[in-house]
Amino acid sequence: MPPILRVLLLVLALLLLTVGALWTLQGLGVIGGSSMSGENTWAIVGPLVAGLGVALAVVVVQGGPRSRP
Repeated sequence: MPPILRVLLLVLALLLLTVGALWTLQGLGVIGGSSMSGENTWAIVGPLVAGLGVALAVVVVQGGPRSRP
């Protein structure tokens, strides 16, 4: 995987993790001031998005998908 692609994917992973954490906290009502605050939907969607970010980061750090010999 080219280095620039790795960097871009890691930035995307960090963005997904950050947005997912924000949505989770808004859904739980920890962060107010939004129409998303206190909505159970975002308390469910947030961890899923954050988990996707973590999974993407793990795949990128490990070197991406490997082909079978």
